[in-house]
Amino acid sequence: MKFSKRFDTIEPYLFVAISRTISEKKKKGIDVISFGIGDPDIPTPKFVLDSMKKHSDNPANHRYPESEGLPEFRNEVSEYMSSRFGVDVDPEKQVISLIGAKEGIGHASLCLIDEGDVSIVPDPGYPVYSAGCNFAGGEIYKMPLLQSKGWKPDLNNIPSDIREKAKMLWLNYPNNPTGGVADLDFFQEVVNFGIENDIAIMHDACYSDVTFDGYKAPSILEAKNSMEIAMEFHSFSKIFNMTGWRLGFAVGNEQLVQSLLTVKSNLDSGAPQAIQMMGIDALKNIEVFTQENNAIYQARRDKLSSALEEIGLTVEFPRAALYLWCRVPEGYNSASFTELLLEQCNVVVTPGTGYGEYGEGYVRLSLTTPDELVDEGVKRISKWKG
Repeated sequence: MKFSKRFDTIEPYLFVAISRTISEKKKKGIDVISFGIGDPDIPTPKFVLDSMKKHSDNPANHRYPESEGLPEFRNEVSEYMSSRFGVDVDPEKQVISLIGAKEGIGHASLCLIDEGDVSIVPDPGYPVYSAGCNFAGGEIYKMPLLQSKGWKPDLNNIPSDIREKAKMLWLNYPNNPTGGVADLDFFQEVVNFGIENDIAIMHDACYSDVTFDGYKAPSILEAKNSMEIAMEFHSFSKIFNMTGWRLGFAVGNEQLVQSLLTVKSNLDSGAPQAIQMMGIDALKNIEVFTQENNAIYQARRDKLSSALEEIGLTVEFPRAALYLWCRVPEGYNSASFTELLLEQCNVVVTPGTGYGEYGEGYVRLSLTTPDELVDEGVKRISKWKG
């Protein structure tokens, strides 16, 4: 068999390898503590589960859903964008449901990218930005995120020939994996850049409500003229501990949203309606629930940061998202330090190079590990001496 040449550019998904490593250790009877994958350990809240059970009993929700999502769901998303960010979106034309934000992010390149076109992606960054472009037959330009720049790209360093060929530019704030945040002035700069160069701006805002120390993350759609050029992706996975239910939404520029709907309507049948109804009830209670949820993650952040600093790591102290981005001790690189923690401490972390070449010298630890395992992981890590 001859497979598509696209597979020459697609690397195995990072977290598949991590899961296999953990599984192999467990088969040997080794107790492994994983800080590798950002999958919330806290259960989906009861009021959301009760909603799903209630709406699952309705025969109307047993049929094929529409790809754009229920009108009730899109109306609730519109209300959320207005109350949370002060952004007005038309629920009929500027909002669609997603089967998790990852699905929408992966499909977005099919709306814009032809062979030879360029997608500008952050490095380090979520691997799906690049994978979507590769599946669409495009080319990747890596936009470095550096600590010296506050983990934000320098748009002035993007070459003119790349600007001419680029069709889309990806952003993600609060950022995975670095924990970096962006203000509205930066978003305005990016929107102006997109309009000036006719480059669609795609903003992954999946961590916008996972914030600490009183910080509130803005939406790129708050920037002036953003509706001309930008589309934003949101997820229920990390905010409501709903990774297994697969629900998200995209909002923004009407042409971009409707183009994504065209792709989706040809490739999927939409998020199940009972799960969309879960999402409606979740959004109605978002403020109270996220305060409680984020307090748990903030306590883990503080505990784990202290332990890592004690063994010589330089820890980025995040105001948002679910990760610690840590510079490894002198004498190690991302891979060697990851391997050391696994072999000597039976602790799994993610090498920074899994997010791109500019992730070298860093590891990422997720805060989605149960408290008792965080405590045990801290003990194991604290005993290590380089």
